[in-house]
Amino acid sequence: MGLLLQFGLLILGFVLLVKGADFFVDGASSVAKMLKVPSLIIGLTIVAMGTSLPETSVSVSAALAGKNELAIANAVGSNIFNLMIVCGVCAVLCPLTVQKSTLLKEYPISVGAAVLLLIFGLTGMLVGHLEGGILLACFAAFLVWMVMSAMKARKASASADAEDTGKILPIWQCILYIIGGAAAIIFGGNFVVDSASAIASAFGMSDNLIGLTIVAFGTSLPELVTSAVAAKKQEVDMALGNVIGSNIFNILMVLGISGAISPMTFTTENAVDLAVLIGFSVLVWLFCWSKQRLNRWQGGSMIALYAAYVVYICLR
Repeated sequence: MGLLLQFGLLILGFVLLVKGADFFVDGASSVAKMLKVPSLIIGLTIVAMGTSLPETSVSVSAALAGKNELAIANAVGSNIFNLMIVCGVCAVLCPLTVQKSTLLKEYPISVGAAVLLLIFGLTGMLVGHLEGGILLACFAAFLVWMVMSAMKARKASASADAEDTGKILPIWQCILYIIGGAAAIIFGGNFVVDSASAIASAFGMSDNLIGLTIVAFGTSLPELVTSAVAAKKQEVDMALGNVIGSNIFNILMVLGISGAISPMTFTTENAVDLAVLIGFSVLVWLFCWSKQRLNRWQGGSMIALYAAYVVYICLR
């Protein structure tokens, strides 16, 4: 009976994720049109922060409970999932056009955050209060830059003849959709993680493997669903911005908060996973660079590479 209940909660979690993401994208895209802010910036900030809330909840809870190895594994595992599965699935659904400015500005920041974390970890095999504070300071600088970019884009849009980009929802409805969608995403993510972990434990999976797979997958489901919905709605900038922004948030904000609360032990497995994340990031950057787009075959190859990585972490 208990296992049946967990399967029921798993299905409920998926429903909340799908519908929550649908409302969240509609609300966020309407805000972008209303404020004349590019969808990419909305995806890098509002949408990315909303879909990163499950990672924040899991990692901060792990830090408070003294289980800091789960915090790093969750953040790094989620980032690999975001990059290879979320972008891969979106590219298969609808080939993603990538702005060159994104490849030159925001994308390198996400890679740089991973490199910075790797350097912190290898220098003392610990991400402590100082390192957490530095990560949070970098996150604050990133937010300031995003706000300045949004103001600049709005000014440029106001000075030009803005063309009609579709239906804009009333402000009250945008707020309702964003808050309600975010709440559904958070609760849905929690239901999926908790029920999937209970099901995995019932089948004898170890806590370490659950953290690297089920928890990382579950907390990244909001990014997957939100970006897939955005891609299907032709909000491709928001889909890509969500992934890049979430990856930046997961390292700079989530691990910054976790490290500031309680020092995190850095393991050899963490270093290997970060190296994999950096390698995959460079590969996807090369995919995008030549034609400024991710095609269906490239998305499929990214999904296949991720499957190989999952086999590796299950066997090691």
